[in-house]
Amino acid sequence: MTGEDYYIPAAAMAVSLAFKLPALRHNWRDPLLRSVVALLALAGAVFAFAAPPTIAAVNRWTGIVNFSAPLVYCLITAFSASCLVLMVNWRGGSPERTRRVSRRWILGYSIVIVALVVLFALGETPEERLRDFDTFYANTPYVGHMIALYLLAHHVAAVVMVVLCWRWSLKVRGWLRIGLMIIVAGYLFNLGYDATKMTAVVARWLGNDLDGLSTYVAPPLASLGALISAMGFVVPLVCQRLSDHWQTWATYRRLGALWQEVQISAPVGTPSVQMAWWSAAELRVIQRESDIHDGFLHLGPYFDKGLRDDAYDSALAEGADEETARAVGDAAMVAAAVRARSADPDGQAIGEDEETLLDTSDGPRDLLRISDALRCSPVVQEVRRRVTV
Repeated sequence: MTGEDYYIPAAAMAVSLAFKLPALRHNWRDPLLRSVVALLALAGAVFAFAAPPTIAAVNRWTGIVNFSAPLVYCLITAFSASCLVLMVNWRGGSPERTRRVSRRWILGYSIVIVALVVLFALGETPEERLRDFDTFYANTPYVGHMIALYLLAHHVAAVVMVVLCWRWSLKVRGWLRIGLMIIVAGYLFNLGYDATKMTAVVARWLGNDLDGLSTYVAPPLASLGALISAMGFVVPLVCQRLSDHWQTWATYRRLGALWQEVQISAPVGTPSVQMAWWSAAELRVIQRESDIHDGFLHLGPYFDKGLRDDAYDSALAEGADEETARAVGDAAMVAAAVRARSADPDGQAIGEDEETLLDTSDGPRDLLRISDALRCSPVVQEVRRRVTV
């Protein structure tokens, strides 16, 4: 792998991190958000510092031969811990238990990081190795232990992540399950990375040479694993947000039939709130619901409870369930009231018997079901035809 193979994923992580930093600044107490930011930052750092050009530059800047080796190993170990902490916070539970488990993972991997630094300081690595440090120094006292320790820590994190994500995916549905399965796929590549690295290192211990596994096979597996796993963390968040946004717009559109039906009931000169084209879908839904309820207030004196009950019975006779039949009855009553209001432009019905005609006995209405009934119910269409004749 060339430097670009490392720097491109690092840049992608940096861009993702840049999008998350504003949210962290406004909500820095959120442990899940902090975990996501830490994971993105460490993933980008691993790719950036593991690139051979960066390895050479860091060794030159520090003046310590192979200083990049423990630096990259520590970053990989910290990244493994950040994945586990993110999973703990993502899965949720009681705040006390979440903090306790997170602190245990952080403490355990912090001890590993300290041990890596100590082992490197105790060992000797006089010859700079940019690509095959693991296998070249596999039999070196202390340094070989450092290599084995970082591989073991990475392997433990990968196995735990696979087990946790797989078990959790069996209990959930939707985008969360898809994201968890993507994470599992990513960590299978990480397990492949561990297998190839360990095989090459053990081969050195036994006096054999399988350095190609560590130098040429393992790095692409690690890159793919990190990118796929990062996608798994991001996909549920992004897709769920898009799904919620789509659902909000679908609600806005479904309310359209009812909203248009009651517009005629508004008195002439009633001010209308104009929404800007960039207004959020949630605000548009709230405004549409408000307009509908205002329309109900104007139509109240024209509501015919007997007509509603007849439409309700007709819907039940045609096989509708209780909720649908009730919505059909309300929709038929609204449709008839709109036409009655149109036939009474001077509002004489209001002056005659407002309390008798105003219906408030059923409480909140299911606006979406009423809107769907206005658009699709044959019972409502028959009522429209009958009251128009």
